[in-house]
Parts: sequence; structure tokens; C-alpha cells
Amino acid sequence: MDAQFTHNKVIWRPRDPSRSRMDCFRRVINRTRGLQLKDFHDLHKYSVDDYRFWEDLWAYTGIVYTVPPTKIITEGRIREVPEWFSGARLNYAENMLRSDGDSIACTCVRETGQIVHYTFRQLKSLVREMAAALRVNGLQAGDRVAAVVTNSVTAVVVAFATASIGGIFSSTAPDMGVQGILDRYKQIQPKFVFAETEIVYAGKTIDVIPKVTQVAKELLSVGLQNIILLPSTKTGKEPSTAYVPRSISLSAFLASGDGRPLTFEQLPFSHPLYILYSSGTSGPPKCIVHSAGGILLNGLKDCSLVYSMTSDDTYFQYTTTGWMMWNSLVNTLGCGTRIVLYDGSPFQPDVETFLKLVSDQGVTIFGTGPRFLSEVKGQGIEPLKLAPFDSLRCILSTGAILTAPMFEWTQQAWAPDVWVLSVSGGTDICQAFVGGVPMLPVHAGEIQGKSLGMKVEIFDPDGKNIEDTGEPGELVCTRPHPSLPICFWGDKGDKKLRASYFDTYPGVWRQGDFIVKNPKTQGFVILGRSDGVLNPSGVRLGSGEIYSVMEWFSDVLDDTLCVGQRRPEDKDERILLFVKMRPGHTFSEDLAEKIRVAIRQSLSARHVPAYILPIEDIPYTVNNKKIEIAVKQIVSGSNIKPSGTVANPQALQLYYKFRYLEKVLEEHKKDSKTKAKL
Repeated sequence: MDAQFTHNKVIWRPRDPSRSRMDCFRRVINRTRGLQLKDFHDLHKYSVDDYRFWEDLWAYTGIVYTVPPTKIITEGRIREVPEWFSGARLNYAENMLRSDGDSIACTCVRETGQIVHYTFRQLKSLVREMAAALRVNGLQAGDRVAAVVTNSVTAVVVAFATASIGGIFSSTAPDMGVQGILDRYKQIQPKFVFAETEIVYAGKTIDVIPKVTQVAKELLSVGLQNIILLPSTKTGKEPSTAYVPRSISLSAFLASGDGRPLTFEQLPFSHPLYILYSSGTSGPPKCIVHSAGGILLNGLKDCSLVYSMTSDDTYFQYTTTGWMMWNSLVNTLGCGTRIVLYDGSPFQPDVETFLKLVSDQGVTIFGTGPRFLSEVKGQGIEPLKLAPFDSLRCILSTGAILTAPMFEWTQQAWAPDVWVLSVSGGTDICQAFVGGVPMLPVHAGEIQGKSLGMKVEIFDPDGKNIEDTGEPGELVCTRPHPSLPICFWGDKGDKKLRASYFDTYPGVWRQGDFIVKNPKTQGFVILGRSDGVLNPSGVRLGSGEIYSVMEWFSDVLDDTLCVGQRRPEDKDERILLFVKMRPGHTFSEDLAEKIRVAIRQSLSARHVPAYILPIEDIPYTVNNKKIEIAVKQIVSGSNIKPSGTVANPQALQLYYKFRYLEKVLEEHKKDSKTKAKL
């Protein structure tokens, strides 16, 4: 795997690691515990060897509570998921709303150009009003509140108001299909649903009422009490409630409240807060229940220790309400940080306008993904010629693999002082396993280190730790932490939970990511999902390695998808690389040969795809993640019914013909000969 680390040079170093909040925390632990932790690696070892780390973190982040915990960790309902901080009583929303002044909490931006600011005082007032209406209408601790909403202050208000009472909040974006919404919400049976009625995306006005009507009709049979219709995001006009069963306008719902003061139910650390969902691209999504304490403590760990967020910072994470990064974004309000809630397409009216917004709003931490960064690069945009970005100190990339070339380009495109980092975790824990470390340098293409409190290891198929060998394997976590999901909703006997994470290596969490560690730098590279691993002639490779090389062709390639194909009649698996061309460029055998040479020289001969094939579109989830596994199944002979999480389900249809690869290649030869004669 030495080729994997060829281009991983240092592109950033912290100016003074000792001034980071993480190093301050190390010194605090040394004083209070009488230890001699010398650096990050000592700190991480302590964090995964001694459960008192979580007690130290509780104190350092200033958790607001009414009753202190009696124990850090005790035996849980199942052996794999212990109970944390038993005896404690607290409320997540109270911790998020501890700031109560006139500094800005939320800046709401729509692609139409509308910008509205809300102070912490105003946010708390809106939560008070919403909580009063929910209480009057019968919401109790444990009841579910669901939402089909844009990334807006209303989403934050509903989430916090629900949490203040002890309800469980779950959200999705309005672009999810009806079946995708029902696959989720029919399982959790919400008492209330908040829903958009008219939105604007990519310059188009979209009527959401037909979708909301279908959802409401289906959910009535599983306990829906009211569906609350939000005003148009375009005009602000109140919708008609005539067509949607059991519906009420947002203003009427709020008016039903009795004006009572905002109170925070004091609940156990492990009380459920959010329900998130597995991707469900090829089957029913799993309903992942997260605890209030786990979300709170690990969330504050990251925003405080990793990013050193304070009330002087502005965090802009491009996300929808259907992705865990929205929950992560909202969590930073607990540090007093201003958050930017963006509703719309980053390409509307154009990328330049979106980038200027980042600078104009004084964003200090900008969260995005490799696909957006690749688009900026592909369009030849030079950010510093657009705006000064004088507040920006961190660019956080997640959701997909940030390759070494994109690391280097991003660093050069902004400024030497800007900290470019990549993070990887999962909806499963609503947290990072590996991510940024402000005390360490950044090597291009690598994630800096393991997250504090996460005992990450790399296992081979036999369960042997191989992380220091430089060989790739399964990302596992061999010690419990507070962000383990409480359960899957409706999973009797926790059978699905155990099967999803703990069956491969009994009692050990298997994340499902294929990962490798650089023995020299101690950094990590995610190579792809384990079930999407490429396996030609029995050699396991990651698609991320090939995507890294593809960045060199971003001037002509718009996107790529790399999957393995092994049909019932095939002896071995072969690698197929699908390429989507940029407008104005055409696929050719000459380009394919250049790609093969680049992959062979950068990686190895066994990485070279058996076939490089042009394709009109690449399938993505609504959370902007490439769909490799479903395509792998399709080209290998399976029929897939797209779920509501697929943003462009029609794209999957393009791949069915490639299960008859020989026929496709023969037709391509005939076309080539015909064109040559002409």
C-alpha cells in the first residue's frame, strides 16, 4: 500500500499547537488527575484507556445539569451498549440555549438572496412559543415529532422545543420522495409532522402540497395527530389547509399555545433525542435512535476541543435537514457559535455567489464536501480573486473521500493558514471516528487522527489488528463511547442492531468502512465502504484510491464512479470505471488510455480498471453521496428498486445494460467503425 501514501506531503502545520483548546484540555487533565500526558497521542491513549476521560470532558465543557451522575458507565440493556452517567438529570435544549443575549445565533440564508438574523434571545423566545403550543396540544416525553423542512430557523426551533419537553425529533429534507419519507416516518409513528408547502430550489418553485398530502393520509393510520403546514419559503404566504387531512397552519398552531414560560424537563443522560436513518438506498432504512447525552457531550467535544469554537466564530455547514451534519451544525450553538442555515442550491445563481456569501458572512469554519470543491476547481474559479475570506480559518470536508490532489488544490486555492481537514464518521453514531487534530500537521489525502474517546482499530477478516502494517482493513471501534445508538426503533430484541454492527467481530463495533493507516504519519485514508470494496483476483482495493487519480482529469471529467462487477457466470470480479464528461468534452479511447497509465503509475497495475466506460449520469443520495453499492449490484445482475433517498433515481437505469457488458462493447466497436467510415 506504499503507493497510497506517495503524494501525502505536509500541506499545513498549526502555528502554535500549545494554544489549541485540545492542548489546554490536556494540561487541565494533567493538573486534575496528576498525570503527565505529553502530546495528542498520550491524550488519545488516556481517552480510550480510562473512562474518567468522559468525566473530565463533562466538566471542561460545562454541561448544564440539575442532578450530577452517580457513575460514569454501568451495564446497559445489552452488553454492547452500556449506560452512561447514570443518575444524572439534564436537558439537551437547555444546554443549547445557555447563551441568552443579543449576539446572533442563526443567520438564515435562502438562495434567493434573503438573509435574516436571529439572536440567542430571539431564538429562545421562538422555542418558548413553540414548546407552549406543543405542550398544549399534548406532546409528552417520548412522543415523536417529525419534520419535512428546509434548513431554516423553524427546523431548529421545532427540534429544540421538542427536546425541551423530552420528545424525540426526526427530520428530512423536502426533496426526499414520498416513499422515502413514509419508509421512515411510518416506522416511528410521529404525533406531529411539520411540513413545507412551497419551496425554491435551483431557481425553481416547487409545490410540496401534493407530497405532504400523501404523507399525511398514510400517517393518519399510525397515530398522526396534526400536520403543521409552514408558509411558502418564497412568498411567506400561509397555505390552505383544505386539501391536507388533519392539517393546521403554523400560525394557527402557535396561536393555540398558552404563553407559558419555557421550562426544560430534566431527563436521564440516555434519554432519546433524535432518530436518524441508514441510507436505505436498496432496502428499508433502519431508524437509529441517538441519546441526548451522547449527542451533547461528543458534539461539545468536537466544537470545543477540535475546532475551538466560541461566540466569536461563525460555522457554515452546507447541509440539508436530512443529513447528520445538520444535527452536528445545530450542536455548535452550545458553544455560543453563530451558525449559517442555508436553504437552496450552492450553484444558484452560480458558485461564485455562494463563495462570496462565505466571505461576506465572516464564516470562520466552512463545512462542505469534495464534490463542491471539485466543482470550484473544475470551473477554474480562484476563490481569493472573488473575495478576501479574511475570517476563514478552517475548511471541513466530509461526506466523501477528499483525495490528495483535492487536499493540495484546496489548500493552495485559499491560503496557507487555512486549516483544510477531512472527517469521517457516520449517521450510526452521529459523530466522527477519525478527524481533525489541531495539534498535528495535515498530510494531503489523509485524515489527521483518531477522535478523542474513540478506540479506532483496523481489523483484517480474521479480527486481527493490522493498523500498523500499512495494509487496509475494516474500521472498528473496540471500546464503548457515549455516542453509541441507544437502539433501532422497533427492533425487538436488538437483533438488527447487533447484526448491523456487532456480528462480524462479536462484541466489537464494525463501521463498514475500508480504511488504511499511514505508519509514518499516523494519518488515515478511507478507501470506500467495505461492501463496495473492489476485489479483482482476490486483492482488496478501495474505490477512493482510484478517485484520487481521477482528480487529475477534473478539467474534462465532471464525475466518476468506480465499482466491481461479478456476475454469476464470472470467475473473478473486474473493476468498471464509469466517467461522466464535462459539457463540451467527449469520451475517447485516447482519454481512457491516459487514465489507465495514470492509475498504473500512481497506484499499481492491479488498480487499472478492466473497462473505462462513458456514462450520462452518476447516482447520488439526497445527502450528496455517490451510490456505489446499488450500481455494483445492478451491473452484477440484481434488480434494484430505488428508495426515496436516491436524488436522481433515473440515473440507476443507465447501468442495467452493463450487466450485458460484452454486448455493449460490441455495439461500441460497431459505432466506432461506422464513424470512421463516415
